[in-house]
Amino acid sequence: MTLDIALVLLLLLAALVLFVTEWLRMDVVALLMLCALAMLGLVSPAEAVSGFSNPAVITVWAMFIMSEGLTRAGIADSIGRRVIRLSGSSETQMIIVIMLVSGLLSAFMSNIGVVALLLPVTVEAARRCGISPAKVLMPMAFGAMLGGLLTLIGTPPNLLVSIALENNNQPGFNLFDFALIGLPILLAGTLFVAFIGRHLLPATDPGRAGMAGSRNLSDQYGLQERIFALRLPKSSLLAGRTLEESGLINTVGLMVIALTRGKETFTLPSRHTVLKAGDIVLAQGKFNRFERLRSWNSLTIEREAPMLHEKLLAASGLAELEVAADGPLAGEVLEHHRFREHYQLNVLAVKRPGLTLRTRLADLSLAGGDKILVQGSRSALDATQKQEAFSAVVPLSADDVKRQYKLEERLFVLGLPADSPLVDSTFADNRLGDAFDFRLLGLFRHGEIIQQFHSDDKLQAGDLLLIQGREEDLDILRGFKELERLDDMSPYLDLLAKGKLELVEATLHPRSKYIGQSVNALQLDKRYKVEVAAIWREGRSYRSALGSMLLQAGDALLIVGPRSRLAQLTDSEHLIVMNPVQVKPINASKAPLAAGLMGLMVLLTVAGLLPIYLAAILAATLMVASRCLSMEQAYAAIDWRSIFLIAGMLPLGLAMQHSGTAAWLAEGVLAGLGQYGPLAVLAGLYLVTALGTLVVPTVALVLIMAPIGLMLSSALGINGQSAMMVVAVAATSLASPVSHAANTLVMGPGGYRFVDYLKVGGPLSLLLFVITMALMPLFWPLSAG
Repeated sequence: MTLDIALVLLLLLAALVLFVTEWLRMDVVALLMLCALAMLGLVSPAEAVSGFSNPAVITVWAMFIMSEGLTRAGIADSIGRRVIRLSGSSETQMIIVIMLVSGLLSAFMSNIGVVALLLPVTVEAARRCGISPAKVLMPMAFGAMLGGLLTLIGTPPNLLVSIALENNNQPGFNLFDFALIGLPILLAGTLFVAFIGRHLLPATDPGRAGMAGSRNLSDQYGLQERIFALRLPKSSLLAGRTLEESGLINTVGLMVIALTRGKETFTLPSRHTVLKAGDIVLAQGKFNRFERLRSWNSLTIEREAPMLHEKLLAASGLAELEVAADGPLAGEVLEHHRFREHYQLNVLAVKRPGLTLRTRLADLSLAGGDKILVQGSRSALDATQKQEAFSAVVPLSADDVKRQYKLEERLFVLGLPADSPLVDSTFADNRLGDAFDFRLLGLFRHGEIIQQFHSDDKLQAGDLLLIQGREEDLDILRGFKELERLDDMSPYLDLLAKGKLELVEATLHPRSKYIGQSVNALQLDKRYKVEVAAIWREGRSYRSALGSMLLQAGDALLIVGPRSRLAQLTDSEHLIVMNPVQVKPINASKAPLAAGLMGLMVLLTVAGLLPIYLAAILAATLMVASRCLSMEQAYAAIDWRSIFLIAGMLPLGLAMQHSGTAAWLAEGVLAGLGQYGPLAVLAGLYLVTALGTLVVPTVALVLIMAPIGLMLSSALGINGQSAMMVVAVAATSLASPVSHAANTLVMGPGGYRFVDYLKVGGPLSLLLFVITMALMPLFWPLSAG
């Protein structure tokens, strides 16, 4: 092994680790790989950036534009009507129709584009036929990926292996060469899923299909289990406050569905709506959390706050902790109970240049240089000297605190009477600071000061709690206590039935920038005046405290709102609505033109008048020129992550060839399997590639395996096309939801788990292996030529 081979292998290993762990985005990994190869001299600077002019890269971005043009020309509507008409009410028949349709479309469109196009159509067809979407969504995604094996442009791996052949001075593949194996694979895969695989798919509740629309979606997500109605009495302390000021939204974590005032009902009222006595609030959330907050009203306000605080300070210490700019707290949200659990200190205030913050600190994002005023035991304060989170620790006296922070104005003592429901409850059960930004500074029990208490310690009758916070928040607690829960909610639950509110299901587009961000970041309430009522993830529904929940690829979002507002969601580039209440108008008159341009591209390629990448550019440009889509829409249609991934990883293939790494790895394969003949070697190449699809993005995997396959074919003296066909087919990712966005896209709407892909995709992958090994020698004999 030479030094160059060792360096390439190390870079390859680093890339695989980053792909699997997802510490960095895959396109960022690819660009880092490009730079590293050039800096180490494994490829020349020109070769490092050559991927951006590679014919495969050009063809891929042109095909993204072509796919978008076909979508905007109304192809989905036309297909949807035919799918529903052909499939009838038979689950088997629907699977066959859906897989063949998605497969044929994928022959000329992006796999991801086809799945995004057919997702709402498939869900709607299943609902009309009374079939669970879980039975047809995964087959639809599988059909799209198998259909990609029909043509040279069906999927990027096909283009990449063909370009690899041409760069190796061997003939590449023609447009329909892949169909010789791809068509039997599509037909066999469709029959397998329709008659065997569908029995391995999850058998979800038929209500999951939502045949009756909003009512069944509500049942599926269990919304009614979390809906309750509250009435404000005539003398309510909450009257005159806005919904936001009342604490019902931010403090209790409720979603206010409607507000009834007299004979008038306001659906999804604004946070700035002012409450009035007699209002009835229909809300969704955890009622037990609401009851727990109401129980705090049983505490009595005592008047010994200054005296008890002085006693507490005498037994403890005070200090300012400066947040280190490069420490673990910088950029983190300050959560009182977590800070106390970790450092055994109470946060009293935060000081910034020209600003002192004493309340509402729970959602404060800390920054380097912030000074946190803390109180706690001497030993806990001493321990902060060794913490990397703080760049400075400055002890303060009680007089310093009084002069600089004036905390006495915000201190009060709460007494715990014997009949309080909080007696014998633990501190973990009563994290009042999470809701109201109250801080428990100390506990006085039987005349003794208790500073160090743990989450599982229990409150006792007669305890005195020294609290820092806003006394006016206690009025909100009293207001909670006054609210009357209504037993009969039937007059208010018919909002869905009467059409005042409707429900739609949506999933994040695989290219959405909001993946990994919070639900609040979507700002659906501000942009569309609708709310996220629930999230379906990995087989279960989440219905409360959704605002801070981080979105994941494959999540299904249940969105509630008026029909007119929900209709606007179809305009969002970040959401795919699976049961749109109103379809966005499309220019169906452009459908023949869009289809004709796709046919022109095929004709020019088959006739040999233009290479595939020039034919694709011409057709995509004519799509824009003929106004099938605008140039802005064309730019937005390109998945730039895929483009940078391919362009960034292509130099690795060059480095593997130039350094001898591909030959070195090929020799290792030959040493183990060469004695059993060329077919056994190709079978080993197939299985290694197929296993790689479980964790590595398919494009990156093909760029790694293609040089090895070429070296193997050369060493065995066989046709290079045979090895490249094996790599392309094996890269069809069926058994994992993470290595291909088409699988990820249907994961949430179908309610699938990782194991579901293994159960169906695993046997299907073995079927592909058998078909490929049986047919490949017939069309590409294992001999040089």
